[in-house]
Amino acid sequence: MTTLVHSAGTLTRDALTVLQPGFTGTTAPDWLLRRLGEGLASVGLFGRNIADPGQLASLTAQLRAEREDVLVAIDEEGGDVTRLEVRGGSSFPGNLALGAVDDTALTRDVARELGRRLADCGVNLNWAPSADVNSNPSNPVIGVRSFGADPQLVARHTAAYVDGLQSAGVAACTKHFPGHGDTAVDSHHDLPRIAADLPTLQERELVPFRAAIAAGTKAVMSAHILLPALDGSHPATLSPAALHGLLRAPVAEGGLGFDGLIVTDGMEMQAISATYGIERGSVLAIAAGADAICVGGGLADEDTVLRLRDALVRAVRDGELSEKRLADAAARVRALARWRSAGAAVGTAPAPGIGLTAARRALRITPNGPFEPLTAPAHVAAFTPLANIAVGDDTPWGVAAELARLLPGTETATYPADTAATAGTPALIAALLKAAADRRIVAVVRDVHRHPWMADALRTLLAARPDTVVVEMGVPQSPPEGAVHIATHGAARVCGQAAAETLTGRRPATGA
Repeated sequence: MTTLVHSAGTLTRDALTVLQPGFTGTTAPDWLLRRLGEGLASVGLFGRNIADPGQLASLTAQLRAEREDVLVAIDEEGGDVTRLEVRGGSSFPGNLALGAVDDTALTRDVARELGRRLADCGVNLNWAPSADVNSNPSNPVIGVRSFGADPQLVARHTAAYVDGLQSAGVAACTKHFPGHGDTAVDSHHDLPRIAADLPTLQERELVPFRAAIAAGTKAVMSAHILLPALDGSHPATLSPAALHGLLRAPVAEGGLGFDGLIVTDGMEMQAISATYGIERGSVLAIAAGADAICVGGGLADEDTVLRLRDALVRAVRDGELSEKRLADAAARVRALARWRSAGAAVGTAPAPGIGLTAARRALRITPNGPFEPLTAPAHVAAFTPLANIAVGDDTPWGVAAELARLLPGTETATYPADTAATAGTPALIAALLKAAADRRIVAVVRDVHRHPWMADALRTLLAARPDTVVVEMGVPQSPPEGAVHIATHGAARVCGQAAAETLTGRRPATGA
């Protein structure tokens, strides 16, 4: 039997401290407040917890009334992945748009303003930025969340983002280590495998993480991906070779020398939960070198917290998990909870228009001959793929709402994959043409290169109506098509606004 150095109470507190759970509702439930008093040091917020900035500020104040130094974390990447503006769409373009502009000062300013808004609401840890190099165009979960496919570009913008966010007093959590860009599988659903050898990982995946560490990122989030070049048995989140042996190891020994907080990606994701279960997975993650267990995107109840707490305590008592390793992990969580950026941008003037400015600069316009701006109400045809879980389907996207503000009477219709599968492309396009009548058609697509049905529908539409305008709001991998082709490099609300302005040649009177 293992001899415990500390009391059972200390062990239980440490087990609670390493958890980053979620909850339901827009006020903190009693069970969560009670656990904060017992040692819980972090809380994760999601779209379901947020109605508006005032409500969010009240919620974080409620948490801090129970524990002043609580870490309040959120998954606010901006762009397609937003929790702060989940129901209206983000005021900031995502990483791909910033990478397309390739102005690190702009990226820093965008991250600083996003951080300022989070800090104003009482959030002090952001599970961002994504430092993944999107080297696989078929990637179903990263895509526009990445700054791009070039490691050096991703590295300089990751560093700028970390700097901007943390200058506002919000800790960055750079993800998804060691890099989720070269996958064709979404780890929310299954375990991705990256076959790259170690030299490729060093020259591609790890370059942005080195830059983030050099920029002082306070946290790094691990990925649920299998990299046989590092560990043929365990995904990175559960791999001592990946976390302790690569991320933590000194640079002189071939590691990245990171000394901050290591956070896991959501443990309820199928890549972990379906193979190991969340209790076993959490024990293995802490043993491998992780310091904080993220859970709460899908499991958001007290029972989950208690199950994980008890699994960690039991693992220490059974000798499966080192008591010192758990204590070290808890100490790192508490250290970040006490952190205040020495250079925090307290009182910095807001920059409310910076996101729209960035979205406008990110547009890439390819005309196919002379293009006359739209002056009459249009018909917007949105070819809609299934949203990935990271983005969710609660956040609106497209150009219809923004175009209707500039051209009242503009109508929209959605044409999803299942309609194409059941009705067939000819019938789908026939219905579209009938609905559009003599109106100009604006076809909105998202990652058309990844969806054969979408590419087929677009070709059929353009054959019938060559004057159709095409707006690509995903990764612009396919050749530009349409009377004019607009690549927005993301589907945030400001990306749609920038595209609508270009289509009409006008900006709203109150526009930035």
